[in-house]
Amino acid sequence: MCKTLAETRAFFAAFNPLVDNCTHCDIIVAPPFTAISTAAEAAKGTHIAIAGQNVFWSKEGAYTGETSTRMLLEAGCRFVLIGHSERRKIFHETDDNVAKKSLTALEGGLTPIVCIGESGEDRDAGLTEEVLQRQIQGGPGALTPEEFSRILLAYEPVWAIGTGRVATPEIAAEAHRFIRHCVAEQFSGDHALAVRILYGGSVKPDNIQGLMAQEDLDGALVGGASLDAKSFACIVNDWVGR
Repeated sequence: MCKTLAETRAFFAAFNPLVDNCTHCDIIVAPPFTAISTAAEAAKGTHIAIAGQNVFWSKEGAYTGETSTRMLLEAGCRFVLIGHSERRKIFHETDDNVAKKSLTALEGGLTPIVCIGESGEDRDAGLTEEVLQRQIQGGPGALTPEEFSRILLAYEPVWAIGTGRVATPEIAAEAHRFIRHCVAEQFSGDHALAVRILYGGSVKPDNIQGLMAQEDLDGALVGGASLDAKSFACIVNDWVGR
């Protein structure tokens, strides 16, 4: 919940020239709902795509405060975040919610970026794999194989976001390998190899190279470091290709 319309315009005015020559990765920006159209306009003519931060599972109706896929598409979105850790924690979104939103997004023409990840309590109790498996099975695991092939996953170790605790590249890679194992069990080995899994745990300019050097990390879900144009551009441009 950051940036007014004026701040959004200022961000893109500073950010666009810094990544103008970027061809080695995809760039997606997820502004707040009020700034989506402004962001889409500011990104026009660039290779930057726009995402919504959330979506509802009905096309329309008496759902005050919610936003549909059709509204997001009209505003300029091509992607949408689903099941973000803050949505799960603060707004009590369930795996079933994630499944319904993912299907609705796909049917409406958006590409879901489905977020999963364990809390600090889960990790300290040795429940990381149990939680990840449950979230995959109950969320994107409810999709058909064809539907699943059209989504992205994002692993968010909630315990490593703004807490002072650090998930090393090796810890992140271990979790990503387990997620691929779960996908292989749920769908197939081909699906496990093909799915793009982003890492979202306090990604910053000073750790992006170490993270992206890990074989099973396909991208980054950047939080606070994306709010500053120069910081975000450093992350984009310091990416290590494999």
